[in-house]
Amino acid sequence: MDEKPYQLLDETREPIPMKEKHCKRVDNEYIWCGTCSIFIFTEPLTGWRHVYAREHRTKVDWAYEIKELLTVYYPNTKKIRLIMDNLNTHKISSLYEAFEPAQARELAKRLKIHYTPKHGSWLNIAEIELSALGQQRLDRRIANIKHLNHSLSSWEIQRNEKQKGVDWQFTTSYARVKLKRLYPVIE
Repeated sequence: MDEKPYQLLDETREPIPMKEKHCKRVDNEYIWCGTCSIFIFTEPLTGWRHVYAREHRTKVDWAYEIKELLTVYYPNTKKIRLIMDNLNTHKISSLYEAFEPAQARELAKRLKIHYTPKHGSWLNIAEIELSALGQQRLDRRIANIKHLNHSLSSWEIQRNEKQKGVDWQFTTSYARVKLKRLYPVIE
C-alpha cells in the first residue's frame, strides 16, 4: 500500500490538438484547483491493484481505504499482510479514530502490518505501481477529483485485465548486502 499527493489543475486556455508536423500545444499557465491524495493497493504476484483518490490524506481517510480493502476486496481472507511506509496515518489507531471500537478491532485483527525501513520506501512495490500510474495516466492536467477517479478506475481495470505483475528482482542475499546497516550485529 502506498499513497501520493496529487495537484488538481485546469487549463486556462484550450490546448491546440496535434496536427501533422506539429505536436499538441499546451499553455504553461494553469488554474490550481487544490490537492488530493491517491491511495494504491497492489498484490504483485497476482497482478491485482486498486487505486482511488480522496480529498485528504488523514488517518480517517486511510482507515476507510483499509476497511474497503478488507470488506470489499478480501471479505473472506482471515489475515492480510500489508507492506507500507511508516507514515503517521498508517497506524492501527487510525481505525479506532474512524470506527466504533468493535468494528475497528475486527478490522485490525485481520491485518499483519510490515513497515518498510526509513529511507527504504523503494522496497514497497506499490511505489513501482505509482510510478507506472504517473507515467501512464497522470501526465496531463486533471481539474477535479471526479475526473481523476474516473481516469484512475479505467487505468486500474486495464492493468488488472492484463494481470500486469511486478518482476521483483531484489533477492534476500542482495537485501543482506544492501540493508546491512538495518540488521542487528550478533557477536
